Amino acid sequence: MTAGRYRGLAGAVPLAHFFLRERLRGGDRAVDATCGNGHDTLLLARLVGPTGKVWAFDVQAAALAVAAERLTAAGCRDWVELLAVGHERLAELVAGPLRAVVFNLGYLPGADRQTVTSPASTVAALEQALSLLAPGGLILIAVYTGHPGGEAERQAVEQWATGLSPACCNAWRSCQLNRSAAAPYLILVEPLPER
Repeated sequence: MTAGRYRGLAGAVPLAHFFLRERLRGGDRAVDATCGNGHDTLLLARLVGPTGKVWAFDVQAAALAVAAERLTAAGCRDWVELLAVGHERLAELVAGPLRAVVFNLGYLPGADRQTVTSPASTVAALEQALSLLAPGGLILIAVYTGHPGGEAERQAVEQWATGLSPACCNAWRSCQLNRSAAAPYLILVEPLPER
């Protein structure tokens, strides 16, 4: 969102950013599981500040280079670790507890649509993210179906979220009712405190 220009909650990503602004504070730890060009990574870095930590995953070196430039220009590069690996290695490379984990599924806008997230790696990363998430933290998943494999990934992610016990987590699906049924939407998972 551009400063001074209100665009509302039109889309899954602005809605995810709304929740991130509500939950993240200076000193928190967060993960961008699908860094891309670094827009979500930059928001996370600004919210957690220099006393916090952000890990950002992407398999595309060119995307990480753009993200690094964006973070450097904003003065946030020092507390962000850019990882040129798939998000299925999240638990191996990240130290919890985490306050937020963001997934923006599909492909890198403006890039080759051959490189996409996949059901197996995404569900593995979601399981790992949940194991590292602090109570009251959030997993935010922007789901896209308009590319090859997108529908299979949507089904896998929804099956994973639906299978979470209501005693351990709140799991939400939020879509815009006045948009196409194929429009991106947001899944939110929030672990509950132990009783």
